[in-house]
Amino acid sequence: MCNFNKQNEETKALIHLFMSKASTNVGGTNFLLALMEAMKAQKPHPLTFKACKIESQETTIKWNKLVFKDKLEVLQSTLLLHKSSETPDFNILNNDSVKQKKKILNMVKTLAPIEFTVVPKDSANGGGFNFKIFEKIENDYVKINPIFIAMFFCSTEFTKKALKYTL
Repeated sequence: MCNFNKQNEETKALIHLFMSKASTNVGGTNFLLALMEAMKAQKPHPLTFKACKIESQETTIKWNKLVFKDKLEVLQSTLLLHKSSETPDFNILNNDSVKQKKKILNMVKTLAPIEFTVVPKDSANGGGFNFKIFEKIENDYVKINPIFIAMFFCSTEFTKKALKYTL
């Protein structure tokens, strides 16, 4: 999931296009990478940061709802379960345990309304961009947004590879 080389070509292209456009909308690649480094510096995890806002020198990311530790743990365990997944379309509800599936559904209901807004501090650098945690939520199918995973769970090396990828 966080190994760019193992992604299929469609996913590589999607992540490359979004990250390229995102870096342009915040003032450049260095501004985006600096924001990601600032997010990684937040302990224990940036999503649990009470201010729902993280700033780097040039950019800011804000979100509209605090993520509590129990929901983060469910999200992390779900991502860990699908870590080796090379397909971008994995369904996080694919779980044999009924109890775990219920926890995942509750986590999805809680986190679905969260929207992240990334803006440069100087509006001359761009208009910023928005993204959500889940790309698709249907009856028995929930797909996590690969951009969310890249921003919060993957290394900056992953993003660098995505930005250098050629179509």
